[in-house]
Amino acid sequence: MMGMQAVHGRRKVLFVCVHNSGRSQMAQAWLTRICPDLFEAQSAGISPAPEVNPLVASVMGEVGIDLSGNKPRSVYEVYKSREVFSYIITVCDQASAEKCPVFLGLVKQLHWSFPDPAALSGSEEDVLAGIRKIRDAIRDRIVSFCEEMSPGAVRP
Repeated sequence: MMGMQAVHGRRKVLFVCVHNSGRSQMAQAWLTRICPDLFEAQSAGISPAPEVNPLVASVMGEVGIDLSGNKPRSVYEVYKSREVFSYIITVCDQASAEKCPVFLGLVKQLHWSFPDPAALSGSEEDVLAGIRKIRDAIRDRIVSFCEEMSPGAVRP
């Protein structure tokens, strides 16, 4: 049957940002939701925050994704685990000259630039509106990525 071939092991993807409290957490959650048959998603940060940004958790909750049990992890911790990833995707904001790590080795590294939710200012409503934009931009990029990797993989 078309589109029903067996999945021979999902490819591992690691999303990296600075604190692992916003963008990389959202990207991990979206990839897990949108094309779980293709990828196993994880995330980490260069200097992990103590917790996931509560406003990020709130806007993800609006779309039915619960981040409350997630704990930010260090890239170093992931590195020490010797896990092998097919893709490492950095989601730092190059516009604000955030330092994103470069991973050497036999890994495909991609860079998707998204603004840092923690850098947004204004009223709580302004910040939430900004985070929703980032959330939706990350979702759209994940949908494109899944489609590029396996046309027809994204089920509405």
